[in-house]
Amino acid sequence: MAFEATTLSEFTQALSSKAATPGGGGAAAVAGALAAALGAMVGSLTIGKKKYAAVEAEISALTERARTLSHRLLELAEEDAAAFRPLSRAYAIPKDDPSREEVMEACLLRAAAPPLDILRCCCQAVELLEGFARKGSVLAVSDAATGAALCRGAMEGAAMNVRVNTRSMRDLAAAGALDRETDALLDEYVPRAQRIFDDIYKKEGLS
Repeated sequence: MAFEATTLSEFTQALSSKAATPGGGGAAAVAGALAAALGAMVGSLTIGKKKYAAVEAEISALTERARTLSHRLLELAEEDAAAFRPLSRAYAIPKDDPSREEVMEACLLRAAAPPLDILRCCCQAVELLEGFARKGSVLAVSDAATGAALCRGAMEGAAMNVRVNTRSMRDLAAAGALDRETDALLDEYVPRAQRIFDDIYKKEGLS
């Protein structure tokens, strides 16, 4: 399934099935893509307004980056599925097969890469949403908050999918490096995403 060309209905139907893909990584990627797209929406509603003429160039740049990032995250949904398929086959290799350990290790390492990329991209989306929240149209600021909320879930989901793979790796040095980067990104960007949401929620008189 080419997720980027799939309807939302088709994607969610596939997600709810017993098929191995799409799964949590793909769902995280799509959530991140929606978050970045919401940022671009804020930008689109800001560009061309006299009130925001002083920041139009900056908002235009943020909007273009958000659109590119949204597209990349949809690509990563497919990459996540493609990386998992060999791993699902590797699990079926008999445990007494001498090649199993080597094949499993390679597949686990490969499967951990897309969710880490999803996490990295979602962190970039948080940075963009911070800009939209500060300088975008106040009429669309709630969309930046929604994007931040989606980003938080996407980051945590992507991190979970990294860890699911690294916990089974025998190369502890490689697994540790992946885990440390994952934890560091979560530690920095989950609070930043939450701060965007909280600040806007309070500003809108919702708390």
